[in-house]
Parts: sequence; structure tokens; C-alpha cells
Amino acid sequence: MSTSKEKPTLGGTRIKTRKRNIAAPLDTASFADAVVQIYLDNAGDLELVAKSIESSELNFSRYGDTFFEVVFTGGRTQPGTVKPDEGERHPYSVIECEPKREVILPSVIFVQKILRRKPFLIKSLENVMRRLLQSLELFEEKERKKLAIFTALAFSQKLSGLPPETVFQPMLKDNLVGKGIVLSFITEFFAEYLIDNSLDDLISICKRGKVEDNLLEFFPSAKRTPEAFSEHFTNAGLLPLVEYHEKKILEVKLKEMKTTLTTQISGETDISEVIDTVKQHVKDAKLPDIDAVRILWDVLMDAVQWSGKNQQQNANLALRQVKTWAKLLNVFCTSGKLELELIYKVQVQCYEDAKLMKLFPEIIKSLYDQDVLAEDTILHWFRKGTNPKGRQSFVKSLEPFVKWLEEAEEEE
Repeated sequence: MSTSKEKPTLGGTRIKTRKRNIAAPLDTASFADAVVQIYLDNAGDLELVAKSIESSELNFSRYGDTFFEVVFTGGRTQPGTVKPDEGERHPYSVIECEPKREVILPSVIFVQKILRRKPFLIKSLENVMRRLLQSLELFEEKERKKLAIFTALAFSQKLSGLPPETVFQPMLKDNLVGKGIVLSFITEFFAEYLIDNSLDDLISICKRGKVEDNLLEFFPSAKRTPEAFSEHFTNAGLLPLVEYHEKKILEVKLKEMKTTLTTQISGETDISEVIDTVKQHVKDAKLPDIDAVRILWDVLMDAVQWSGKNQQQNANLALRQVKTWAKLLNVFCTSGKLELELIYKVQVQCYEDAKLMKLFPEIIKSLYDQDVLAEDTILHWFRKGTNPKGRQSFVKSLEPFVKWLEEAEEEE
């Protein structure tokens, strides 16, 4: 017969249960009203407002987002909107001021001072700016202009808590872009920022905001063309930005052309097909002939399988490449200016590449023999060439050939 033993118990000891931490109730309304009252008590004087905020006992760490809502809109806003919520409001906000940089700049400096004293508010500024920019369509045109000016001045003043991706990425919503709202905002932003900063500074911001290579995404899809970009920003007085964008597009097309040609030449594609390819790229990219000549020479030399064993082998390889593809060069070297550019390309490459240093006169002579370079062009380079890279040495090495040309000219 088994008997169950009684379980031991602790006697005379009172077991206390740990109380749960009870969070204080959120009261954004009282906080917002208190900040608004500070604005009103100081009649919007931002110097005095900043001092009052510094000395106040308000819980900014908990209500940081609400604080910036009051700064930008004058009071609390209804969740998910930019509409005013119940409570006090003040008339000194960014949205309520005049759309002028000299009027908005004090608000930027005010925010900068607050963040220096309360750096934990940086994330709240980012949160509120993101919400405002995602809701641009809910603002009137003048209000969007004020936000654009504030944002540009914030970047000019290097305001903490406002990384470029916070500005650019939230706006790239299809409905905002499609209505042209984003393009209007970004145009105002670019124009305002470039008053105090260089184009390089602007491009740096775009790069950090991950939009440098796709500025056309700010345009509605129906207007997302290089021509529309040029027309829009030219009319906005931002010609340097237009020139930068055109250069960027050209660089992309040059790279595409170079890649295609490298594949064809390395694969020993028929020369007539290569010529057609170059012509098509030149036409599509509206490529200046001078750029076509530069690319052709680079691609031809890059495609050579240099042995590197001795100078004579390298010379044979280079001259064989010139002879093989002379017809291609001839098609595009159609003027003395373009022929001179080709000589400069040869000069620079021979100067910068040790294995080609002594090949300059032989390459020039080969290009002459293949009717790519005219006698007059060679003599012009010899007498008046302007590129200094290795010129003194190359002129000396070319003297025998030039002397032969001059004697032949005299005999004729």
C-alpha cells in the first residue's frame, strides 16, 4: 500500500509579487498646448522661444514628434493628415510664414539650436519631415514652396537629422510624381539650394539620397525624357544642372558604345559591321565626331593582346592592329581637326604607357601609310602641337619622318 507524501511548504515567509511598470498615459495634447503657449508668450521671437524651451520641464524625449509638428504647422495635426487637431495653435510656424528664404531661415537656425541642446530629437525631426513630404499633395502650392525652401536651407546649414534619403525617397510615390507635385517641389529645392552652394554640392546630396543616376524619376512618366528634363530646368534657370545631366547621359552612352565595340573588335567581327555599329551609336547618342575618334582609338588599343616580352613584339602587335582597323578609323577621321585629335590620343597613350613609349613615330607613319592621317596634319602637329605630354621627345623621334615628308613635298 503506497502513501503519497505531503509536499513541503515554506512557512512563515510572505512571498511578494513584483509589480509591473505602469506607463504614464500619453498626453500629446497638453504637451502641444504648452509648446504653442511658449510661442505665444514670446510673440514668435525664436530666440526667446528657444530659451523658454531650454528652461522648461516638458518631456521632449517622449513628445519629440509632436514638438516638430508644432514647429512646422503651428499645432498638432490629425494622425495620417496635415489637418489641424483640437488644441491651441500659433501663427509663427513654417507653414504660416511668407515663402521667402530670409523669413524661413530663422526657423532653420532655431531648429538647429534645439537639436544642439537636445540631440535626442534628431530622429523626431526625421520622422516628421518624412511624413510631411509623403503628404505633399495635402498642402497648398505656397505651403509646398515653404517646405522646399526650408529643406534647401536646412541642407545649406548642414542641419543634423536630415539625411538626403529622408528628403528624396519619401517623395517618390507614384501619385505624387504623376501629379507633377514632386517635380515642382524639387525644382524649388534645387533653385534655392544653388543660391548658396555649388552644383557639385547639389550632386553630392543627390548621390547620398540615391537619386543622382535617376533624376528623371522626379518627372511624371509621360515626361520622363532627356528633352523634357532639359526644357524644364532650362526654363527654371538651372542651366548648370541641365549641362550636368546631358554630360551624365553622354557618359553612359559612351560606355555602352565602348563595351559593344570592344566585344566586336575582340571577336574579330567584320569591319563593315563594326562601322555600321559605330555609326548607329553616334547617331543615337548625337555623339560629337571627336568623341567617336577618341573611343575608337582606346578600344583598338585595349583589344590588343600585349605579350609584354619585348619592344619589337609590342610594336608588331600595335602596327598590325592599326593596319587591320585603319578603314574604321578612316571613316571617322574626316577632317584635319579629327586627324589632329587622333594624333593627340596616340601621343598621350605612348607617353603614359611605357611599352608604347618608343612606338610613337612608327604608329604615326603607319596611320599615314593607311591614309588615316594626312601629311598636312602631321606637319601641323610637328610644328604647332599644343599637348605637352612627351612632346619634346616625340617631336625628336618623328624628325626623320617629317624630314622625309618635307623633302617629298618640295619635290612635288
